[in-house]
Amino acid sequence: MPYPEEAQGFMIDGPANWTSFQKRSFPLKPFGESDVDVKVEACGICGSDVHTASGGWGPMHFPLCCGHEIVGTAIRIGPKVTNIKQGQRVGVGAQVYSCGECKQCKNNNETYCPNIIIDTYGSKWPDTGIISQGGYSSHVRAHEHWVFPIPEKLDTNVVAPMLCAGITAFSPLVRNGAGPGKKVGIVGMGGIGHLGIMFAKALGAETWAISRTRAKEADARKLGADGFIATSEEGWDQQHRFSFDLIVNCANSSRNFDLARYLSMMDVHGRWVSVGLPEEEGQIIKAQNLIDNGVLIGASHLGSRKEMLQMLDLAAEKNLGTWVETIDINEENLKEAMLRMKKGDVHYRFTLTGFDEAFP
Repeated sequence: MPYPEEAQGFMIDGPANWTSFQKRSFPLKPFGESDVDVKVEACGICGSDVHTASGGWGPMHFPLCCGHEIVGTAIRIGPKVTNIKQGQRVGVGAQVYSCGECKQCKNNNETYCPNIIIDTYGSKWPDTGIISQGGYSSHVRAHEHWVFPIPEKLDTNVVAPMLCAGITAFSPLVRNGAGPGKKVGIVGMGGIGHLGIMFAKALGAETWAISRTRAKEADARKLGADGFIATSEEGWDQQHRFSFDLIVNCANSSRNFDLARYLSMMDVHGRWVSVGLPEEEGQIIKAQNLIDNGVLIGASHLGSRKEMLQMLDLAAEKNLGTWVETIDINEENLKEAMLRMKKGDVHYRFTLTGFDEAFP
């Protein structure tokens, strides 16, 4: 059969055995006229995979094949597909469908569609009962709107994590005016944060890395940071009061997080935008902490197709890339990688490789 109606993938049965992966077959949703089948060649391991598999984000449809930072080859395109050509190298991120008809979808806000959002893995396709499965697999099937051509200059293993981590950092930067003449802070130097530093600088902003200690300062400077703030140091916020136009919070934890001190660094009506999704409860927000500078607090979810293409073009133009460790996909390597991700022991992202060997 030239095109699969089933795929193979490394699946987990639930949080009780969240690092125990087994290779299984699973059904793909029926192929639609606007769909694209992608043969997977690389897939990043996202913090979302760890939170989901371990149960930290709550109940999920299991068994589950994670992975939503996918690069591969478009091997089949539907008759109504216009954005993708067969044989093209493409990427798929954390979402594979929205309604396409609502106000949000028609205004480059499709990741906020109020009618239907199908995540790359763990969502139930309407009218089929089939659960979407991700990129720790041989193939994925997605609507063409959520399949992105990869510029030739970008290395497959390096670009893969940009399809979730990258766009998660990039969208709030461009939507909130990061650029020349702006002072931008990035909180948390992990998988998302290191890309946030890179993109903020590439967009022309004065860029500051904000971390608990100075352990990652040298890396931050290599990524383009103009300055570094260590929040374990006394008076770390004082010299920056009323100075930041935008801070993007990429932190994966809210423990011992003194939000009021961070907010004091914002200029009048400066914007604090969170993209990290800690498992524990968030910070307490008091009106008294907002009034002095009228700071605006918000959040951001992924990014539009328009922003994804803009990000990929910028990365190609500026020769930007994720800092990755590559690891071949198999049961033992997945277990090791997930445990290391849980501990934050990765510099700064994993990309799974070796798909042809795993799925001959």
